[in-house]
Amino acid sequence: MRARSALFDVYGGHLRERGGAATIAALVRLLEPLGFAAPAVRTAVSRTVRQGWLQPSRLPDGPGYAMTPRGERRLDEAAARIYRTGPSTWDGRWHVVVLEEIPGRDSRDHLASELQLLGYGALGPVTWIAPRPSPELADVLAAGEVPARTFHGSHDGGDAELAAKAWDLAELGRDYAGFVAHWHEQVSVVDETDDAAAFAASQQLLHAWRKFLFRDPGLPAELLPPDWPGHAAASFFDEQTLRLAPGTSRFVDECLRPVRNVSTA
Repeated sequence: MRARSALFDVYGGHLRERGGAATIAALVRLLEPLGFAAPAVRTAVSRTVRQGWLQPSRLPDGPGYAMTPRGERRLDEAAARIYRTGPSTWDGRWHVVVLEEIPGRDSRDHLASELQLLGYGALGPVTWIAPRPSPELADVLAAGEVPARTFHGSHDGGDAELAAKAWDLAELGRDYAGFVAHWHEQVSVVDETDDAAAFAASQQLLHAWRKFLFRDPGLPAELLPPDWPGHAAASFFDEQTLRLAPGTSRFVDECLRPVRNVSTA
């Protein structure tokens, strides 16, 4: 886990529902159980500000940082997919993105990563599909200065076959099963009454789970293989997150509590 990724997880999972901002001192306290020292946290914050995800914010306890509107959109969309709170219905049409030109290699790799994160799968060098449109798509295309055509369309053929072409569902299923096998051993032994340990474990589990956002577009059930391992993995993630939630919440609240200097006579 990198400090920048940990910042995103903390803002999305905890700060978003607590006013959306924190001081550097609070962020340092929050990321300490994850093994990040203060210089690494400050560097990650500065980098995230330069990239347009965070912005300075004046707080009662001093200078702090809040998510930009762009950052909030990213967090909200990620949260909907992480916790599966969005609508699960599918009308049988795909959201199709057709690039009008192929970007240079560096830009192409970055664009591919961004589109995958938004739930799009590649059918070819210039054609991407998703089961639903992403609210962030226009921002991603504009940031990369990539002209594209977008539209909804029905596939004249088997939709499950099309999905299997855009995403490697067999490999994804194996990795979901591996996720449960690995993290069951790691997380089940964590004492949920140890607040710092509960927080660290929940953030590590979230970080590992969030990686699936780059690979799983959230396909409707009718397009998935039978006995899809992703369902069991999602249940495991939810159960462990809920088990660790009380200690995690207490730890976050304690870290956000202002530190008062006490003078002695």
